[in-house]
Amino acid sequence: LPKGIPTKVDNGLLNNGCFLDALGVVPHVFLLFSTFPILFIGWGSQSSKVHIHHSTWLHFPGHNFRWLLTIVLLLVLVCEIAEGIVSDGFNQSRHLHLYMPAGLGILAAITSIVYYHNIETSNFPKLLIALLIYWTLAFITKTIKFAKYDDHGIGLRQLRFCITGLLALLYGLLLGVEVNVILRRRYMWFPCPTEVKPPDDLQDLGVRFQQPFVNLLSKSTYCWMNTFITSAHKRPIDLKTIGKLPISMRALTNFQRLRKAFDAQEKGPVPLKGSRWIWLALRQAFGRPLVLSITFRFIADLLGFVGPLCISGIVHHISSDNHSVKLLGVHFISSEAFLANAYVLAVLLFLALLLQRTFLQASYYVAIETGIKLRAAIQTKIYHKIMRLCTSNMSMGDMTTAQICSLVARDTNHLMWFFFLCPNLWAMPVQIVMGVLLLYSLLGVSALIGATVIVVLAPLQYFVATRLSRAQKSTLEHTGERLKKTNELLRGIKLLKLYTWEHIFRSSVEETRRQELRKLRTFALYTSLSIFMNAAIPIAAVLIIVNGYFTWTQGCPTLTSIDIKVPFGQLTMIVGQVGCGKSSLLLAALGEMQKISGNITWKSLPKSDSEENVSILTACVFRKRGSVPYASQRPWLLNATVEENILFDMVPNEKRYKEVIEVCQLQPDIDTLPQGDQTVIGERGIILSGGQRQRISVARALYQQTNVVFLDDPFSALDIHLSDHLMHEGILKLLRQEKRTVVLVTHKLQYLPHADWVWAFNTVDLKGHPVCKPELFEQWRTLMNRQDKIGWCLVVFAESSTSTDEDSLRAELHHRTTIPWSSFATYLHAAGLLLLPLLVLSQLSKHSLMVAIDFWLAHWTSPGCCCAVLLSQVCEFSHSSYLQVFCGLCALGIVLCLVTSLAVEWTGLRVSRELHCSLLHTIVLAPMRLFETTPLGNILNRFSADTNTIDQHIPVTLECLSRSTLLCVSAVGVISYVTPLFLIALLPLAVACYFIQKYFRVASRDLQQLEDSTEMLLLSHYSQTIEGLTTIRAFRHEQRFKKKLLEHTDANNISSLFLMAANRWLEVRMEYIGAFVVLIAAVASISNTLCSQLSAGLVGLGLTYALMVSNYLNWIVRNLADMEVQLGCVKRVSGLIHTQPENYDGLMTPAQVPAGWPKYGEIQIKNLSVRYDSSLKPVLRHINSHIRPGKKVGICGRTGSGKSSFSLALFRMLDTIEGQIVIDGIDIAKLPLQTLRSKFSIILLSPVFLSFNLDPERKATDQMLWEALEIAQLMPVVKALPGGLDAMVTEGGENFSQGQRQLFCLARAFVRKSSILIMDEATASIDMATESILQKVVMTAFADRTVVTIAHRVHTILGSDVVIVMKHGAILEYNEPDVLLEQKDSVFSAFVRADK
Repeated sequence: LPKGIPTKVDNGLLNNGCFLDALGVVPHVFLLFSTFPILFIGWGSQSSKVHIHHSTWLHFPGHNFRWLLTIVLLLVLVCEIAEGIVSDGFNQSRHLHLYMPAGLGILAAITSIVYYHNIETSNFPKLLIALLIYWTLAFITKTIKFAKYDDHGIGLRQLRFCITGLLALLYGLLLGVEVNVILRRRYMWFPCPTEVKPPDDLQDLGVRFQQPFVNLLSKSTYCWMNTFITSAHKRPIDLKTIGKLPISMRALTNFQRLRKAFDAQEKGPVPLKGSRWIWLALRQAFGRPLVLSITFRFIADLLGFVGPLCISGIVHHISSDNHSVKLLGVHFISSEAFLANAYVLAVLLFLALLLQRTFLQASYYVAIETGIKLRAAIQTKIYHKIMRLCTSNMSMGDMTTAQICSLVARDTNHLMWFFFLCPNLWAMPVQIVMGVLLLYSLLGVSALIGATVIVVLAPLQYFVATRLSRAQKSTLEHTGERLKKTNELLRGIKLLKLYTWEHIFRSSVEETRRQELRKLRTFALYTSLSIFMNAAIPIAAVLIIVNGYFTWTQGCPTLTSIDIKVPFGQLTMIVGQVGCGKSSLLLAALGEMQKISGNITWKSLPKSDSEENVSILTACVFRKRGSVPYASQRPWLLNATVEENILFDMVPNEKRYKEVIEVCQLQPDIDTLPQGDQTVIGERGIILSGGQRQRISVARALYQQTNVVFLDDPFSALDIHLSDHLMHEGILKLLRQEKRTVVLVTHKLQYLPHADWVWAFNTVDLKGHPVCKPELFEQWRTLMNRQDKIGWCLVVFAESSTSTDEDSLRAELHHRTTIPWSSFATYLHAAGLLLLPLLVLSQLSKHSLMVAIDFWLAHWTSPGCCCAVLLSQVCEFSHSSYLQVFCGLCALGIVLCLVTSLAVEWTGLRVSRELHCSLLHTIVLAPMRLFETTPLGNILNRFSADTNTIDQHIPVTLECLSRSTLLCVSAVGVISYVTPLFLIALLPLAVACYFIQKYFRVASRDLQQLEDSTEMLLLSHYSQTIEGLTTIRAFRHEQRFKKKLLEHTDANNISSLFLMAANRWLEVRMEYIGAFVVLIAAVASISNTLCSQLSAGLVGLGLTYALMVSNYLNWIVRNLADMEVQLGCVKRVSGLIHTQPENYDGLMTPAQVPAGWPKYGEIQIKNLSVRYDSSLKPVLRHINSHIRPGKKVGICGRTGSGKSSFSLALFRMLDTIEGQIVIDGIDIAKLPLQTLRSKFSIILLSPVFLSFNLDPERKATDQMLWEALEIAQLMPVVKALPGGLDAMVTEGGENFSQGQRQLFCLARAFVRKSSILIMDEATASIDMATESILQKVVMTAFADRTVVTIAHRVHTILGSDVVIVMKHGAILEYNEPDVLLEQKDSVFSAFVRADK
């Protein structure tokens, strides 16, 4: 053979290049043959499924380092193959030994890591002996080859020498990792192997979020999500599907970590407070993962510059010649020659893109995961703070439920996203500096001019950013004000409709909406610019308060000189006038008020069944009380079943439960519910009547087996029969038999003789006596001879509960259809015929112009033009002509960018205005049935979350989706124009993209909806806790609710984590597909250039567009999924807009109604039958009645008899089946609804407080308002307020007592002075003394007017001219009260006798 041929062995085998390469094949062949039986026979079926063995799976020592070394090994082997192929190109004959061993090395490396993974998941390390032998042999062979290269003078200038040395190093490191596993696990040559258990999370089959536990490859590519994503297409994703969070990610774990950080800050040498203290604690608790995220981002950004450099190299070296050196019979090339090969640069570009996208997604994942942990910790800390919150902060308006929910929902999310954006803050300066340096190396001084422009524009960008922030903040303020008014409108909709004030409040909301839209326009403008810029008696007491002074706020005390002792095992009643502090006393005892001075002492007695009288000396004194069952004046219920509300997390006791149900007379009501006591009663018990809510609240207190029970006016919403039954069977029998200590606040003075102690309030100074004051008791006895009764608001349970919006919302969460194109059409239709064409035309024009600019640059930089410039004497074109056209195109592009951004934003604003206006108009005109069967929170959600999505999210998503789609189409078009061969490879890539987006969209939609639903449950838990804070603390159930909070927080976080992992799953795959697009485009362009002399400018253009395809593909799918979810908001709003409104029109016009009608107040009811809805049965049947002008009519009856329906029929709030109501000669069915309701006044059972309470129409003078307040006994109260009549009222009127709120409703009716007044159980929360005065005032002020009183207390209608007794929707008795009382067998006389 000729000298220099690689097969020559004259100087020994080891000096032959071919033999050295063949020697390197031996370890690879050994590994493949030794692992084949184990890998494909022993574990083949399991490894192919990539299932995780939860019971045995465990990372061996050096797990991540092994994976990193293996990945680097694969990359180096790829370089060895490329170097061998390029070197072989200089030989006259093929030399397979230059790259075939490297190919076997790649196969062996892949086999080794697959084999290792199977051994690791089976926790059987003894079989790793095969890898130990492989790494040893590979290290020896590469070391020999490296040494021989060095002997023959092959050095660092030859690339193959560097690759061989690097491979020897990698094999040596992997050998070290294998030895480390032996030493740590002691599975070979040691008598006692180390037993290691898998992590606790892996032993819990409920933990399905496997990101922290899978191998490095699966972590990087999210392969463990494959099964989850594909299975979502077959069945909906729910909380059971996603399982539990790993321990390290749970809210409790991260809260404890944050609390330790706060404690460490407090114990520091210089204790800090304020925002800096918080930031330091957050950094200490969650800063370390953030550093890792920033590191990943730095690596990704540095790799990002490899792409442009490779493209530049391909363009410049596409036709250059390579040089080599021949040693050991083969050619060796240098690193410079290797990197000058265009195909090598294409492969290098592909690998750099894969790594860059992988590190970028890893940075995103770590940052968002840390942000989610931070959010959970802060939400838990806020909840713990709420549990210690003083009740006065809520009642006095210092803090509202909406503010706290906003803090939880918005601010904690902002902190989470701040952590996500933190790596960007560090990466941007690096990107700018590196970019400028790179441009300077390529362009020289021109790059510095561009950098100067960036620096000059920085202040302008800062100005735009600050204005954008201010506009956003101002928009949020107006949004909050609009939601506050909308919430007020929805909560008081019944009153507003009855008083015909709905249009006044709608105008108020619309005015606030106009201000919000103005700020949104400003925000849209700056957003466009941003886009454009790119003790008296010694007794044994359970509670002792000595000289107590209590207040709700800083200032004058609300309760002063409180000296009371509550005896053990006795019934203590608290009575007094409205607003004198009865409820405040209970709350002070429970620690809900701020104590200025004095002592509160709680005592408990040893359990003793034999002794009834226990000396105070045997009592155990506690400054801190135990659990106190507390039934508040306003019932607080959970959004749970009836049974869960009563048990309140106590151990079920069937006997006790039935006993409590019977005592509270709940069985008949439970029988009417669709699922009995397993019926979910909705938010705040929306499907229940007031009396039922009250009795469930009392039942909860009775079920608890504690020593002390606090009942705050439990009879206010109950009729006389229910009140008597609860008093005798529940309090006097059940609680007294158990020797329970009962504190009862009541206005039912007929029960006072049953009390052991009575504490009477005259002022805020409380003086207690075993017996009431004689003169006060005599005054009360005169009132006790009268009987009182209250009816329930009629609610039809079976129909309403089964059709609530809550159920429909749950159905929507699992509604899995295709993209809602109908909602998209609704959205575009609302945009109008002018903006829609402008939007489409501007988008198409902008992207067409962008492609034209890029083509012009490619043409400008083409070799033909460069030659023409050098030969200027024969050149037809010059730089100036190119520059002018380029500048003109750029200027036009800038204008089109601004026009497009404005078109998108203005389209969104128009849609927002149209949909919100239609929604508000529909809600205001909707029938009351909608509000009775739909939780107000769901309706409010249409105005808040859904409107916010339509306002700010859909326009951005629509713009991004259209931009990404057009850019992707442009990129594919340009690449196909430059290299038509690309179209062949496009088909499989398009099929892959289709299936990826198909599976991702379904999973993403489910996860987003699951995240939203769990967030709603979390916020609902916060609002329920805030509303029932007093009850929770009274029962000492703080820990139970904290545990529930952790469950809701973890459920929300696991949804967020799976959604984030799904997004990363999508982005990694789209980025990899984009990398393949770049590789195919690069190879096709290079081949096309070599064959057909394609210009370098077009090659660079095609590769530049290919480089951006992955981003476009990713954002198309992401925005498509986001748009699908966001269009659900449009669908829900549109569904509500199509609600059938009330019929506000009449046969008569307002002008045809006689002036001053109704003048006399005569009411004739003829054969009237009405119902709440067309699908329900009649609630009034064939009613006939004649109420003469100026008469006082009392209506009474048992619960559900139709009393309230009678009053609502006068306002046409119900559907009339037959019959008519004639008032002063006019059939009310012929009147316009607005005119009819404006002529009457009504006072409802539940007091409704608004921002304008007495005179929203601004028709009354101040004198008239003061006169009405004086009649309602409220003048002293209002005069004491700062501002008098202009004093601000807190949300829901919380700065007034329940009774005072009812008196304000009376004053509201007095201001109107209509000829017909309906009092629907208006004195439910007023003491008898105040009620007696008000009855006299009503009789005087409305002496010549018709008054219809629905009886709360029967004695209030004894002075009426006519009494109507109702039963089952029909009139049972109709006569004067004296006549009915004379009839001993009449129902009315039975009511009166029952109260004596």
